[in-house]
Amino acid sequence: MLNKLLIEEQTKSRSRHSNDNAQAECKNGAIVRKHLGYSHIPQRFATLVNTFCHEHLNPYVNFHRPCLFAETITDTKGRQRKRYPYKLMMTPYEKLKSLPKPEQYLKIGITFKDLNAQAKALSDNEAAQRMTDAPAKLFKTIFNRSKKAA
Repeated sequence: MLNKLLIEEQTKSRSRHSNDNAQAECKNGAIVRKHLGYSHIPQRFATLVNTFCHEHLNPYVNFHRPCLFAETITDTKGRQRKRYPYKLMMTPYEKLKSLPKPEQYLKIGITFKDLNAQAKALSDNEAAQRMTDAPAKLFKTIFNRSKKAA
């Protein structure tokens, strides 16, 4: 059928393929959907959701949620395999700091001193508790406004 439609190959989201959107889809499935769910959120609540992401979700993910980072191992046949050793488990912020010359990746006006203060403002447990409470409050607000509008 693909040949009949002059389509050379079927593509799917895959890692290490820049024309695919695997990284965004992986984050949507593992992080965003976990906290926001799959149901439709009307556009009039976009400001509330954006505020939630800016104040709660992004700081939690960047400073407090550990991630496994891959280590690429090439075998004798030249095949590359990804391994996720425990020693490479860290937050995205810790990963950024571990890179060579990490200052080059910061936006102008942002320093590691400021980021360190933000990272240490809450413990991991406090940040996790805020991430448990914040979506409940957000959806309660959305649900109450939706009932009033109808």
